[in-house]
Amino acid sequence: MKSEYLILKDLSNHQKEARSNLHAFKRKMAKKYQIPFPSNFQLLRAYHNIRKEKRIKKIEGINRLLRTRPVRSLSGIVNVSVLTKPYPCPGKCIFCPQEEGIPKSYLSGEPAVERAKELDYQPYKQTRKRLETLKDQGHPGDKIGLRIIGGTWSFYPKRYQSWFMKQCFDGCNGKISKTLRAAQRFNESSRRRIVELSVETRPDFIDEKEAKRMRKLGVTKVEMGAQSLSDRVLTLNQRGHNVKALIDATRLLKDAGFKVSYQMMLNLPGSTPAEDIKTFERLFDNASFRPDSLKIYPCALLKESRLFQWYLKGRYKPYTEKTLINVIKSIKTKIPYYVRIERVIRDIPAPRIAAGPAKVSNLRQLVEEEMKKEKKDCRCIRCREIKNRYCLSEKAELHRHDYQASLGREIFLSFEDRKRRKLYSLLRMRIPSWVSSNLESESRQARGHKGKLFLPVLKNSALIREIHTYGQMVPIDKKRTAPQHKGLGQKLLKAAERVAREEFGLPRIAVISGVGARNYYRKNGYRLSSTYMVKNLCERGSL
Repeated sequence: MKSEYLILKDLSNHQKEARSNLHAFKRKMAKKYQIPFPSNFQLLRAYHNIRKEKRIKKIEGINRLLRTRPVRSLSGIVNVSVLTKPYPCPGKCIFCPQEEGIPKSYLSGEPAVERAKELDYQPYKQTRKRLETLKDQGHPGDKIGLRIIGGTWSFYPKRYQSWFMKQCFDGCNGKISKTLRAAQRFNESSRRRIVELSVETRPDFIDEKEAKRMRKLGVTKVEMGAQSLSDRVLTLNQRGHNVKALIDATRLLKDAGFKVSYQMMLNLPGSTPAEDIKTFERLFDNASFRPDSLKIYPCALLKESRLFQWYLKGRYKPYTEKTLINVIKSIKTKIPYYVRIERVIRDIPAPRIAAGPAKVSNLRQLVEEEMKKEKKDCRCIRCREIKNRYCLSEKAELHRHDYQASLGREIFLSFEDRKRRKLYSLLRMRIPSWVSSNLESESRQARGHKGKLFLPVLKNSALIREIHTYGQMVPIDKKRTAPQHKGLGQKLLKAAERVAREEFGLPRIAVISGVGARNYYRKNGYRLSSTYMVKNLCERGSL
């Protein structure tokens, strides 16, 4: 600690030199004090510890200067993943691994798994530990995207679910509350606020009762293991549900306001490269699907799965690396503007994978490099996020894209540059199926059907499912050179309110707000009603 203290003292006194060439400055300090070259993580952790002891004055901007893996907070929030305890899974998928003492589909060696094992799967401890690590890496932890991972969330006992969520909220709050609702109320104004909360589940476990329960828990996003759009492939892989279950679950979740993410698998037994490409074409050509985001997972061949026995008997053959890259390239060129590809490969340690291209950990980078050489573009949200390319003088223009989805109408509003290569902020608004059932649908499955209003709070309401401003995450109530806190979200909110009232004649608008974002909506005239933030558009001054 003594050497880090000395380096930090020098950094404080020579900030201009350090900022102009940090690597050269650290090399100079290592030589001066005869120590190994210090990492940014070591220096930041030492700085925070020394500051607690009040042995050094505050160094402005040190987190930005020494931040490790900057991408972690370049999407406007920081993600915190918390793993559930090992528990039986209702699925019998042949590709899914089962390791003793670990939730099904997860393996030792994955970062989140190792953290959970070390902390005995305690959600409070996992949350605190992850936040401390992010702080030591220089990332602000004010706006949190909490991801609950492990098995099928909807299959866990209800009492465990409530306890687990409360522990996560307590971990973010830094204090223990008596009830989940009390923890949520505290999080509305705490320093570390949960602005997005997602769970993983199966489409055949989604019904009205489950959707209502997830809202009480604070969930705003649902990741569903769709895997394939072929009943034949799903049956062969013993998935346990059909495509209709996915269609029904998608509509129900969207009508309740949830953001919907699909986990899709390439190279499944029974599929081919051509079929995989056609699957993704169908995903967006057919209005029964059209998810908001995607995780594309090439099937990983693991010794802990039954699929490995198929492989040994010659019944299954993984794609080559070249074939997989070509499939993903083709898929990425077909992605609409309103979709975010979150991942293109699972974070499984390469030594655990028996064979196949899923061993390639930098698959996304390889795909992007080839697409750049071939002058092909991906229009997905992640590829257009502004990240650290923000320029104060650059004008952000309002764009709008309407599309039919799951019996309803989706309005995607965004602030982007003129060529739509830089995305600053977005809003997803839905006219639910029970409101828009008279609108012409592009899906054959939708014709002749009408959605059901199962949440009275949403009656006569348009529904905002997401507002997100991208770029470097800016702490709450701080203004810096980044898109956040520049009023883009408010402008999108006003635009959505005008569309809901003037084009659809709706008197109300509701938002499926993360608990930690509720005060933002209160400042814009919304009030809390049955877990949603609601505004009466007929009130004077509401538009």
